[in-house]
Amino acid sequence: MRKLKMEELNRVSVEEFKEQEKLPIVLVLDNVRSLHNVGSAFRTADAFAVSKIFLGGITGTPPHKEINKTALGATESVDWEHTTQTAELVQQLKAEGYQIVAIEQADRSVSLADFTPVLNQKYALVFGNEVFGVADEVMELADTVIEIPQFGTKHSLNISVAVGVVVWDFLSKLNK
Repeated sequence: MRKLKMEELNRVSVEEFKEQEKLPIVLVLDNVRSLHNVGSAFRTADAFAVSKIFLGGITGTPPHKEINKTALGATESVDWEHTTQTAELVQQLKAEGYQIVAIEQADRSVSLADFTPVLNQKYALVFGNEVFGVADEVMELADTVIEIPQFGTKHSLNISVAVGVVVWDFLSKLNK
């Protein structure tokens, strides 16, 4: 067994990535404080060909050295947009036919293990602030709330980990 060299990975160029088919998923980062988490979300969005990232409220935007540190160039390949009002953005996405899915612990949340995304449905996956979670006004607009099952003593995952877990789960279920 040997590790592959970079030239053996056959990665697409930024231009090819922008033209290729994407998952029918957008990420909405709602008041995410950590620029490293923002950069990580970009890198995950690139890895799994997510359509776009929306950066809401106080969420930092590229270009920024702390975002670039973890994004490793993904801010150039992944389309993104900033909005000061996350709830207004979510209402607009809903009007455009997106199913709004908040990733949060809530009284009527559905376990990620039990959620099956529908082929050809567009999804907006909303990830909230590291301390306060998804804002209440955004939660009220959610069609579904998904909770990632956890079995240890901690009650949450870092947002960068949560983005990876949820997007991979959606991708694997949609490709079945």
